[in-house]
Amino acid sequence: MSQIDTLPPLREVIRDHDLQARKSLGQNFLLDLNLTLKVARTAGDLSECTVLEVGPGPGGLTRALLVAGARRVVAVEKDPRCLPALEQIAAHYPGRLEIVQGDALALALPEIAAGGPLKIVANLPYNVGTQLLIDWITGEDWPPVWQSLTLMFQKEVAERIVAPPGSKAYGRLGVLAGWRCHATLAFEVGAKAFTPPPKVTSAIVHLTPRASPLACDLKALEKLTAAAFGQRRKMLRASLKPLAGDAEDRLRSVGTEPTQRAEQLSIEEFVALANAFAKA
Repeated sequence: MSQIDTLPPLREVIRDHDLQARKSLGQNFLLDLNLTLKVARTAGDLSECTVLEVGPGPGGLTRALLVAGARRVVAVEKDPRCLPALEQIAAHYPGRLEIVQGDALALALPEIAAGGPLKIVANLPYNVGTQLLIDWITGEDWPPVWQSLTLMFQKEVAERIVAPPGSKAYGRLGVLAGWRCHATLAFEVGAKAFTPPPKVTSAIVHLTPRASPLACDLKALEKLTAAAFGQRRKMLRASLKPLAGDAEDRLRSVGTEPTQRAEQLSIEEFVALANAFAKA
């Protein structure tokens, strides 16, 4: 593993700061700096951007973002043990790295975006990754304050995010992501790239916001997809009946056959259904 800068190798950083990954924090540290540079480059041109990184750990991806030319990186880390390692990086790249100790779930993105165009690039902690994504793609204001999301998930989750209708992975997450974003799976990352190695393969997903997604009642869409995919083997007339006694009539009102199952519906059909059920 070659170095991308003159800072110590990540294995030395982890050893010197006694940074053993903690399962309770969903930590799996990405050690290959060339791989972190590939992640950073997947996010596109960073030279005019503020980049938000969640869960930087010892700073492998942080260093790659700075090497890739990010104008400013805001690294949000919950684990205080990682702060000295990140401060070492900040000293090496003066004025370009801001370290915030805190919970990413409580972030105020508009405040971070006030410093210029915002891109979010992160090897997300496994235990909060999906919730953060949902928070970012279901905000009331749209287009969002961020220009793109370049995020690492377990491969199974990544496949659900980008899944098309009719596929086995298609579900609530794919509908929500596809409704408001263009989502692509960029590349996979093997377990050996991490310490400790997870039991699963990971993957990078890149999302950009749709300028004008179909108008939809968000709460209704979330309830509808939860009900439909929560009992995906059932016909929609049965899985959606708890939402409205006249579910079958509402399905027919938007041209959807009540005997269809959730995975057969397009995102456009889910949006139409959500708006129909919102009138209940």
